[in-house]
Amino acid sequence: MRKLLATSVLLATASFNVSAEECGKVTIADMNWNSATLIANVDKFILQHGFDCDAELVPGDTMPTGTSMIEKGEPDIAPELWSNSMKTALDRGVKEGRLRYAGATLSEGGEEGFWVPAYLVEKDPSLATIAGIKANRQLFEHPEDPEKSAFMGCPAGWNCQITAGNLFNAMELDKAGFELIDPGSGAGLSGAIAKAYERKEPWFGYYWAPTAVLGKYKMVKVDFGSGLDEDHYRACITKEECLDPKPTMYPPSPVDTVVTETFAKRAPEALEYLSSRSFGNQQMNSLLAWMEDYQADGEITMEHFLTEYESTWTQWVSPDVAKKVKQALSEL
Repeated sequence: MRKLLATSVLLATASFNVSAEECGKVTIADMNWNSATLIANVDKFILQHGFDCDAELVPGDTMPTGTSMIEKGEPDIAPELWSNSMKTALDRGVKEGRLRYAGATLSEGGEEGFWVPAYLVEKDPSLATIAGIKANRQLFEHPEDPEKSAFMGCPAGWNCQITAGNLFNAMELDKAGFELIDPGSGAGLSGAIAKAYERKEPWFGYYWAPTAVLGKYKMVKVDFGSGLDEDHYRACITKEECLDPKPTMYPPSPVDTVVTETFAKRAPEALEYLSSRSFGNQQMNSLLAWMEDYQADGEITMEHFLTEYESTWTQWVSPDVAKKVKQALSEL
């Protein structure tokens, strides 16, 4: 009996060691924006302590990371890849057996739209529609021209400047008395929302999620009354030379976790975690707002997330893995 027990222990130990070796060294792209660096740190901690991987963060950005994964097979994991920006190349990498889409990083996808503060809609629900915005355009005062109303667009040079401008034209907001204003920068755009909120003033403009701004300030996405025409959006609204833009809501932007095929085959249990791991936009908005308020980096925000959102992340892993992660967390 003792001999059988000893053999069982040896087999279990051997199985554990094989599992650890299979995971081995794992490189994770730490992208240069807040949600991506948070997720990268969450993945590193869970893979390291829950799956015994030798996890390491490496600097990353969308195009360089995606290209390197396709051509060089590294890094192993891109936790938050806005895949539309290089979809053709990524799909080719999948077809050639180099990459794999592990799962949706953001369950609702990236979100874009024209927004107004919630306090306006609470007073007048029609302001949640483009028809209501046009009918009450005098609310949205232009900072320089009292004859005009203000629509705050996307900063010059950003891709969203094209789509916001085309949709502004599609809905004939200029004919309704609006002028498209360039905020000058991302900080200028977010600052305009913050200023309006502090003063409880009307505001109408473009923004996106997940962001700290939409975590701090309750905003309502304006309904264009058009539904979504994704084909027209892709074929025209995203193009600078869109000659006949038509109204359409913004489609969600796919935000994926992408891994190399070698990692996927080497570490199936870790892959299962990455396939399950997904954040809702409102949850991520709140995390990014906390991150900004406390001027926290990705590692500190990771600890906050694992401590305060236990009911979320424990759904992504087995009870045994969750126990190991909690133990490591208690030792920080």
